[in-house]
Amino acid sequence: MTTRLDRAVGAVLGSAVGDALGAPYEFGPAGELTARGREMRGGGGWDPGEATDDTQMAVLVGESLLEHGGLELPDVFDRFQRWAAAQPKDIGLQTEDVLTSGEAWDLAAALHFQINARAAGNGSLMRASTSAVYFADAGREGTMDAARRIAALTHGDRAAWEGTAVLHELVRVMLDGGDPLAALPEVLAAVHPDHRERYAFVLGPDWHPGLATEFNGAVWPCLGSAVWALRTTTAFAGAVRAAVDLGGDTDTVAAVTGTLAGAYYGQTAIPPEWTAPLHVPLPGFGDRVLDADGLRSLAQSLAERT
Repeated sequence: MTTRLDRAVGAVLGSAVGDALGAPYEFGPAGELTARGREMRGGGGWDPGEATDDTQMAVLVGESLLEHGGLELPDVFDRFQRWAAAQPKDIGLQTEDVLTSGEAWDLAAALHFQINARAAGNGSLMRASTSAVYFADAGREGTMDAARRIAALTHGDRAAWEGTAVLHELVRVMLDGGDPLAALPEVLAAVHPDHRERYAFVLGPDWHPGLATEFNGAVWPCLGSAVWALRTTTAFAGAVRAAVDLGGDTDTVAAVTGTLAGAYYGQTAIPPEWTAPLHVPLPGFGDRVLDADGLRSLAQSLAERT
């Protein structure tokens, strides 16, 4: 029987694995992973098994939560800024603009959104595995509220907040042994009314990535694609492969899929040949590099709040 702790570790480790698996295929065509027949390969500036900004930022969030015994938003923002200043290999354009604007932690994202009027990327969704595990004990309202607050550090558009909140809540449901797909109607009822209809569409049982009206770097099709991948496959590896084969923003779609599939199937379902080369550099924080065991330890601490 898969334990709650196994699912929690699966969510964090699964997200990192999906991130690293998809990184070399980012912005490529659909079906490239299957066509090349090679997994955890290097390419696109990434070494085999190297995780991207998705996992790096998730680790920073998780470590802040543990060190402060809860959500200390100025500290999370400070860690993000320190990381961004170290010139990581990859960083979202919007996230970079917010973190390097020089504005205060509680103003930077809102001001960016006010000026640009667009901030519904998947950049807050991609880093949510660690916070989803940490806040799973907080109940539906607590975990969704925490997700929104963390998302708002870099994304001023409520659409990004709501998508991140949905991911948090789906992880909470799964850690408690529930069925995430069966829970979707109740989860959607907790989404802000202004955004509920759009999320109901992309999370509906008949939706598929071919119906997306935006590039999957946007929050709606990214989350919808991850739920689709979980719904239409029967194993962790199959779900993540399906996500990468969609093409486009492959690392993030696969990271979000890995969060869901890891929480659903547990860490034991993650192929060991995918975790063996896994490593997460942390620019701006010395020469630290987390391997799979480091991520497991982080996830366990987050699940146990120790």
